[in-house]
Amino acid sequence: MADFNQILTPGDVDDGMVNVVIEIPAGSSHKIEWNREKAVFQLDRVEPSIFAKPTNYGFIPQTLDEDGDELDALIITDQPLPTGIFLEGRVIGVMKFEDDGEVDDKVVVVPADDRSTGNAITSLADLPKQKIDQITHHFTHYKDLKKPGSTIVKGWGDIEEAKVIIHQAIERWNIK
Repeated sequence: MADFNQILTPGDVDDGMVNVVIEIPAGSSHKIEWNREKAVFQLDRVEPSIFAKPTNYGFIPQTLDEDGDELDALIITDQPLPTGIFLEGRVIGVMKFEDDGEVDDKVVVVPADDRSTGNAITSLADLPKQKIDQITHHFTHYKDLKKPGSTIVKGWGDIEEAKVIIHQAIERWNIK
């Protein structure tokens, strides 16, 4: 397996396009994480099925969030995407998130070429309110059995706010 942080760039952030590597398919209760030191995917844990991911989950290569991991991404598609693929994603916003007191924001993307929707999703406003509510509920409660109240969705930001967060994460990567 290739080291995604060696072969992929973050993408054309200023144009709103990022490369995203899929860690967890939508609907999975497996917490699969990219192990940066070994350059492989690792099953970190198995969550109860009631906490299955409402979206695909992945990361933007060559970035570091404030928690020390690559910057997370939520990838909105009609069907689950398999672990280990990458795609060019169109940034549509960001979920402002804290996990155990640490900033752990999630950039929200859709495939850059989505012929199923005719590329109709260009911002968070284009998502059904129900989808935003499901994502918010999931991330507010997915650690309730282990550590209730340790995760907080602080709100949602637009594309420009997402770009600022991505650029900050690229800067952290470059000075690590």
